[in-house]
Amino acid sequence: MADVSTKEKAIQLSHGGGGKEMNKLIRDLFFAEFDNPILRSEEDAAKLELQGATAFTTDSFTVSPLFFAGGDIGKLAIAGTVNDLAMMGAEPQYLSCSVIIEEGFSLKDLTTIVRSMAKELKQSGARIVCGDTKVVPKGCADGLFINTSGVGRILRPNISAANVAPGDAIIVSRDIGCHGAAILMAREGLTLESTLQSDCATLWPVVEQLIAANIPLHAMRDATRGGLSAVLNEWAVAANVGITVNEASIPVCDEVKGLCELYGFEPMDLANEGTFILAVPNDIALGALEIMQRFGHCESAAIIGTVSDELPGKVILRTPWNTKRYLDLPQGELLPRIC
Repeated sequence: MADVSTKEKAIQLSHGGGGKEMNKLIRDLFFAEFDNPILRSEEDAAKLELQGATAFTTDSFTVSPLFFAGGDIGKLAIAGTVNDLAMMGAEPQYLSCSVIIEEGFSLKDLTTIVRSMAKELKQSGARIVCGDTKVVPKGCADGLFINTSGVGRILRPNISAANVAPGDAIIVSRDIGCHGAAILMAREGLTLESTLQSDCATLWPVVEQLIAANIPLHAMRDATRGGLSAVLNEWAVAANVGITVNEASIPVCDEVKGLCELYGFEPMDLANEGTFILAVPNDIALGALEIMQRFGHCESAAIIGTVSDELPGKVILRTPWNTKRYLDLPQGELLPRIC
């Protein structure tokens, strides 16, 4: 564990000034937790060895509150970036990490967040190889913002929303809406008798199992902002296909259902941070499902729908009462700063 003991209990502007205080913070905390030879070289840019097709992604994290049931902004930043690589069939290898810290931010909280990041990196084997630290005056930020970028080696090429095809089955990896519901509970100060936690998690291990089993993966997407609704609508438009999902087949836990009824949300619209959707040929869907459930810790994974050439660009939701309606993209201000 890093030794970050110091007389200073809060981040000062000097921690971003390039001098002794900044040097001590970087060495005693960031270098100690993210230690690897590339990072320790302290060059202006990381020197990377890349082979073959490579995926590259970037994301910024502004979630509020910074700590929530099941995770924090640090775990979220690592899992979110690694998952974007995994959804392209890419093995996560290298990450960057830039932090914007508000003056006065608790050094103890920063240490907890950085250690959370280091722990989550172990789930995929990726390494942080470069970064940046900025401190802004009090009132110019809301505690802490994190930007992470990621690079990964593509092991399964041609995974794309454009490849969703008639005859595909749609699979969801677990019950939906847990992250959005957990953030809502934290913001509203709800103390329900519940074990509900964010689904925030690294998805590379289960994707690696699917690739190793040679499952033909037409498309994959982690259902973050906009949730299941956003992913399916994006796929329908990108591939010019129609998608029909069975509402009764979509796994939703009772706590998420209850919160949605209380606040008027749709579970399909809520953000997830450790749930993904995949499209595979229907004849191997049960095999893919078994791999996810047995080897990927996706016990509640389910086949929720099919793809056809009817009503291209549209998503149809079949209700438990055998009626149908369009499942449209979410609209309006739905839980801002969810990630």
